[in-house]
Formats: sequence, C-alpha cells, structure tokens
Amino acid sequence: MVSYPVITLKPGKEKSVLQGHLWIFSGAVHSKPDELTEGDIVQVHSANGQFLGVGHYYPGSIMIRMLTSKPQYINLSFWQEKIHQAYRVRKYLGIVDKPNTNAYRLIHAEGDNIPGLIVDVYANNIVLQIQLKGTAKHTSDIVEVLRNIYPDVESIYVMYSYEEGKNEYLLGQTKQDKTIIQENGHLFYVDWENGQKTGFFIDQRENRKWIAEYCQNKNVLNAFSYSGAFSVYALRAGANLVHSVDSAKKAITTCEANIELNFGKTDKHQAVLADCFDYLKTIDDQYDVIILDPPAFAKHLHSVKKACMGYKQINLQAMRRIRKEGILATFSCSQVIDKELFRKIIFSAAVDSGRKVQIIHQCTQPADHPVNIYHPESEYLKGLILYVE
Repeated sequence: MVSYPVITLKPGKEKSVLQGHLWIFSGAVHSKPDELTEGDIVQVHSANGQFLGVGHYYPGSIMIRMLTSKPQYINLSFWQEKIHQAYRVRKYLGIVDKPNTNAYRLIHAEGDNIPGLIVDVYANNIVLQIQLKGTAKHTSDIVEVLRNIYPDVESIYVMYSYEEGKNEYLLGQTKQDKTIIQENGHLFYVDWENGQKTGFFIDQRENRKWIAEYCQNKNVLNAFSYSGAFSVYALRAGANLVHSVDSAKKAITTCEANIELNFGKTDKHQAVLADCFDYLKTIDDQYDVIILDPPAFAKHLHSVKKACMGYKQINLQAMRRIRKEGILATFSCSQVIDKELFRKIIFSAAVDSGRKVQIIHQCTQPADHPVNIYHPESEYLKGLILYVE
C-alpha cells in the first residue's frame, strides 16, 4: 500500500470514482490533512476505508484529479506505463506512421487517463502543454520517457498553461521561428512559441478532409481562419476562390504564408483582417461553402448563456446569406457546450433563418484525441456539416 496522505470521501460519493471518472469535487470530500498544498499526491479512500486510488490534490471545486486506481507510486515507472500505453494506441491505429502526416497528439489529458497533460508531436519536435501544477512536478520523468520513445527528437518545448508566461525548452531549440509539418500531404507552418494552443489545430485533421470534398468549383468562406488550414484543403480540392477571415493580424500573416507554402502566389485566395461577426453581416450570396470554426466562446459554466448567443448569431448570419444549396460547416470547441446543446443552438438558428437545413455529417475529434468513456468531459469538439436548400 502507498503511503501518501489520505483524503476520505463522504458516504456514497465513491460511486463515480469506482466507475472510472477522474475528477472528485470538493463537495464529495469528508476529510483531508490540513497541511496539503496544491499539486500534492494523495490517496483516496471511501467512507468505509476502501482504497479508491491515487491522485493530485487541488484547493478548488475539482479537488482531486485521479491518476490511477492502483496502489502505486507516481514515479518514473508510472509515467513509462502511461505514456507507452498512449503511444501503443496511436501506433496500433496507424497514426504514428500515417503516410504524408507527421503531426499528431500523443497524450490527450483525461482522454488518455492523464489529467493535466497534453503532448503534441510536430515532425521531430514535441510540445507539452502542462495544465496543472501537480503534473508539472513530474516534468523531468515525462520528458525522460518521451526521449526514450522518440530518440531522434530535436526539441521539446513545455508550455505551463496554469502559469502565464512560464514556457521553456527542455531539449534543443528551434533554429527558426516556425517549423513545417505535413498533414495529409498539405504543408503548414507551426509556431508553438507564439501561436494558439500548441501551435496548430491538429484536432480538425479529419474534418478538413470531409469538408474539402464539397469545395470543388465552389466559392468558400473560411471564417475564424487562424492559420488557414481549412483554406489550404479547400484550394487543393479545386475551389474557385477562398476567402480567409480572422480578426488577428498574426493569424492572417500565418494564413497567407501557408497558402504560399502550398500554392505559391495565387489569385484564388484572399486573406481578410476583420471581425467575423461583422463580416458575416456584409456578405450577400457570395459563398457556396461557409466554414465556421471559432475559438471557444465558453470556457466556464458561467459564460454558457453568452456563448450560446454568439454561436447562434454567427450561424444565423451564415444561414441567411449562404447560396442556395450551400454547405455550412459549423463547429464548437467549448467543452461546456455539449453536442446536444450545440445542436439545439443550430436548430434555433435554422428556424430563424427560414431556410431548409439538413445535417449531412456529424463531426467530432479524431482518434488521437480520444474520448474517455468514463470521463465524458474529454469530448470537447463537435461539429455539423449542413446542407442549406
């Protein structure tokens, strides 16, 4: 038996833990040692003394993030077991050695039963996003395991997202500001030092392929375009023209660089620096395909109502203005907006638009962003591809 400090739950509160959920809320806790500090490792017991597992303690609403249901120490051996298991899954699914693709997610936090840790692989570079102080205490062990799995890795960059501005290289350093990756044969610059998330939205890889199928000989609007990945796919699929719209100048610059990287100079693409909410109000029967992939409008429960209004407005404007027999691809990456609520929002927009709308595809995150069936919060990306008569 391990010798970590013991946190005891209230009677009946062990059920979700026994079913594999990884969060224990403060309201479920009966007693804990007074001397605990943020990120300490604890063992969890039920009210009757049953051992439930080991996790990290945090002073807040989510008080414990569970790491294992076994009576084991959180040491190098533990991290070897966890990370190698995640790698085996990606290897088995063909993601590690996928032709014409060298960027993927190796660790998807709770989706891989490792709360607080995201690991993305970009060619011979690895980017870690450490979301919790407790996870950060194990950084050296995590990096040692990664270097063993990837002996040819050139750089390892760590983003400590729980503390703004605390980022560092633990191995090597990029020789240029951006690295080029390949995704399904398309080329993209990735700038993890200055970009959003870990530098690229790997989670839309399969959805980009789906949407590209509808872009041949079409006029396409990629709203909230960021680095222009959807735009590259659309142009490669034979779109007549593609407009990429984003409110961030750096995003527009990166988008234009990615277009030139794949196609050279082309008059089929135009990048527009504009607020997407405002831009959608000005278009008039210009586009056959509209892609809406905004940033998370809601990151916390208290902002859900405002987010719902935002999602409805952009979809309503797009539905009103898309060409007859158009394709609208719409997404939400807000974890607190579940797929049922998102679908209700789109339904409401469709009703107000007065257009006939059909769902032709339902989108989610790819296999390297697995959803832990015991921890449904690990499902965050949802999308609908709609046919608008």
